[in-house]
Amino acid sequence: MELDRLCPVPKKIPRETRIHGYTLTDDYCWLRDKTSAEVVAHLESERAYTESVMAPTRALQETLYAEMLGRIQQTDLSVPARSGGYWYYSRTEEGKQYPVLCRRHGSMDAAEQVLLDLNALAEGHQFLSLGAYAVSDDGNWLAFSLDTTGYRQYTLRVKDLRTGQLSVEQIERTGSVVWAADHRTIFYTTEDAVSKRSDRCWRHLVGSVESALVFEEPDELYDVAAGKSLDKEIIFLGSYAKTSREIRYLPASQPTGEFEIIVPRSPGHEYDVDHYQGQFYITTNRGAKNFQVVTAPMTDPAEANWNIFIPHNPLVKIEALSFFKDHLVVSEREAGLTHLRIIQMSSKRSHRVAADEPDYTMSLAANPEFETRTIRFAYQSMVTPSSVYEYDMNSGDRTLLKRQPVLGGYEPDAFEAQRIWAPARDGRQVPISLVYQKDTPLDGTAPLLLYAYGSYGISMAPSFSSARLSLLERGVIFAVAYIRGGGELGEEWREAGRMMQKMNTFHDFIDCAEYLVEHRFTSTDRLVIQGGSAGGLLVGAVSNMCPDLFKAAVAQVPFVDIMNTMLDATLPLTTAEYLEWGNPNEKPAFDYMLQYSPYDNIRAQRYPAMLVHVSLNDSQVPYWEGAKFVAKLRDLKTDDNPVLLKANLGAGHGGASGRYDAMRETAFTYAFVLWQVQKELPVPTGAAMGTGS
Repeated sequence: MELDRLCPVPKKIPRETRIHGYTLTDDYCWLRDKTSAEVVAHLESERAYTESVMAPTRALQETLYAEMLGRIQQTDLSVPARSGGYWYYSRTEEGKQYPVLCRRHGSMDAAEQVLLDLNALAEGHQFLSLGAYAVSDDGNWLAFSLDTTGYRQYTLRVKDLRTGQLSVEQIERTGSVVWAADHRTIFYTTEDAVSKRSDRCWRHLVGSVESALVFEEPDELYDVAAGKSLDKEIIFLGSYAKTSREIRYLPASQPTGEFEIIVPRSPGHEYDVDHYQGQFYITTNRGAKNFQVVTAPMTDPAEANWNIFIPHNPLVKIEALSFFKDHLVVSEREAGLTHLRIIQMSSKRSHRVAADEPDYTMSLAANPEFETRTIRFAYQSMVTPSSVYEYDMNSGDRTLLKRQPVLGGYEPDAFEAQRIWAPARDGRQVPISLVYQKDTPLDGTAPLLLYAYGSYGISMAPSFSSARLSLLERGVIFAVAYIRGGGELGEEWREAGRMMQKMNTFHDFIDCAEYLVEHRFTSTDRLVIQGGSAGGLLVGAVSNMCPDLFKAAVAQVPFVDIMNTMLDATLPLTTAEYLEWGNPNEKPAFDYMLQYSPYDNIRAQRYPAMLVHVSLNDSQVPYWEGAKFVAKLRDLKTDDNPVLLKANLGAGHGGASGRYDAMRETAFTYAFVLWQVQKELPVPTGAAMGTGS
């Protein structure tokens, strides 16, 4: 058939790796050469093939895109936030891909000053991402950084906001940026050119051509980042590994001084530090898995001088502290839900900000002012659009400042959101958030899209998506499984899904899927799974383990070539990842990781239909991982289900950067999902798409 002839079949050039008595054979290692015209041609042929296979869904893609576009307020304004004498905000304009960042002096009735027009800065580039965005305390200077490739390689510039002119700085490979109290000195971090590890911090006087190195992190397991307390008094410089931290400090008024260590690093000790009224407040896991808060004198913050301020509660994880003049806001997580606790610092009385629904997500919004009794917080759920409230920390009164408009007559009451718990095979209960249109039948006939991540202790949330309504209104149920390896149920949940317990992540996901089928939310021929990055590893692993459980799978920028990547210390990020997955140069870790490595476990069996997204300029998960996975899968699988590779040749790890381009990517993915689960959609002729040999 015509599509069969179009299906790319990359050549095999076997490369063998012998280690621990094993021989790993990689037939497609040659795809790693990004500079090769043959590699680029292969990715272009994959893209053309994918477009050909998806051709019968083009009308559906356009319909979905039009629906998504019709729901957003294209010309819009963010909630302004006051800092110093200015109100800062961003706005979007219809037809333009990127926001415009602005401010007004004194009030929102004053004249607008455009600080950065990202649309103008994006001209001539396929991609644009804003990294640092920091205004000096006197409001005169803006330090900002841009990435124009998707490789997360940012160039730092400094703009004089009084004249609109750029200063001489054009500093490459920068990360975090912090202003000192003199309004002329910045501290910034840079990354290593090969490993992309942020390993250095520099001091720089605006207008000069040189910078002074103030710190270099020699340990390849650590990255460095800088920040500043909200009271503007202390600059912090942290060294962060996956399971250990070390933080230094410097008074912001002494930019030429030396950073001093607060608590020396030690294995397994994670901590963070804030400053309030001359004391350090340290959030630490020392003897407290879900963290406690202690105070320490700045003159000697050693552990012997700690005093407990918030004791450890094994049921509540302390995620962050935010100090204001008279209050402390503690970001907490309990039973998988986020909370904001307000502590009145003089009386130590506290209360939580109430939520409106049983399944939701809540977090602090932009709060740049220290001297305030009101804060902004963000709130949303699967049925409630993203909202920003102003909250009086004394009275508890709240005011809704903005709820993201959903045009076209969205009715929240037409949808049902709930949280359920699925039993894992070892008896642990795994939470799942669900949303669906209320008239959706719960008899096993409904399609269901199941999403999860489950790594790095990162927590997923039951968030709102106006684009997702295009699935829900077609009878699709959407679900998020909060599996082990994530941080949703605290540090123990994270620990139970990493290193030599990583199999729990995959087992949890499989058990959640089986629970949803057993309880007739869906059926195996209507169940589609989705995950990105480490979530793409999840999708690849469970597709190998239980291929008959899923109708289709979407793997976005998937980390699927575990063994080859983790055995190559020259690749960006590899060494730091030893503390998440294990070091395969050590045999016990190698043996364990080999159990689930998606690329290494592809075998001759039936597989679900699969859509794999990769980006040519992805610095976190290189494009070749997904490309190799697709090639090997097509070669070995025994079914006629489509396996498609969608290669974005002008983006990075997060996909397209422009809002309209990103919306088209979503429409494409949703069209694939609907094609797989709705039989009335046209099926392309010759959909064998790479039958196994």
